[in-house]
Amino acid sequence: MMVLVSYDVCTVDSGGKTRLRKVAKECVNYGQRVQNSVFEIDTDYGTFLKVKDKLIKLIDLKQDSIRFYYLGNNWEHRVEHFGTKETYNPEGVIII
Repeated sequence: MMVLVSYDVCTVDSGGKTRLRKVAKECVNYGQRVQNSVFEIDTDYGTFLKVKDKLIKLIDLKQDSIRFYYLGNNWEHRVEHFGTKETYNPEGVIII
């Protein structure tokens, strides 16, 4: 299933900057950054629930926000991309 994760972390203090780095690092572990605070995560439902739980625990619910957009399994028909940064297919062929 494909999930779009977006977040906004308040960085007026050093704690916020630390939270921002931790949230970004956790998202990088499971997905592809498509914009500064937006990631596409393509994984199974069980793994996503673990990621979601980790991300919610990392943010300060009084200062920060995080959103999850569930695009499902047929996500390719729901996403259009224009402009810079080439798009990618996380389910495509990987050449090492």
